[in-house]
Amino acid sequence: MPMKDYRTIVVGTDGSSLADPTVGRAAWLAKHNDADLVIVCAYAQMSRRIEAKNIVTLGGDSRTGQVLGREAASKALADAVAVAGAEGATVVAALLIDGDPSKALVVTAEERTADLIVLGAVHDRSLADRVLGWTATEVTKRARCDVLIVRPAENLG
Repeated sequence: MPMKDYRTIVVGTDGSSLADPTVGRAAWLAKHNDADLVIVCAYAQMSRRIEAKNIVTLGGDSRTGQVLGREAASKALADAVAVAGAEGATVVAALLIDGDPSKALVVTAEERTADLIVLGAVHDRSLADRVLGWTATEVTKRARCDVLIVRPAENLG
């Protein structure tokens, strides 16, 4: 089966220590495939009442994997655009999306007819997320395109 070129690549960012290497990998691939790059940052903007209700009913913070607040998300997105620019990628969109990161990535990929989603995943020691992490697991289940998981270097943890 011949290798296909990627025309549109969607990458997720959250401002974590893994964000720059993940965006860098996606940007490198976009540059070398002459592909468009779409950067997505999902964030949580919840009222205090809803946040308290979710913590009580779910037994913890339901926003795992999300950037908390639009201001932090804007900074994470700006940093990601800078990393992509330094790699020479063509960034066609930088999107702030209030909501679940896995859904944001999959829906954006579908809307933009992306050929590849790139996201980072850490080694979570919890039972539920032992293999990839919740966001990465959900994206690999739901995406209709290729998915590339970028793992942290040992010193990024």
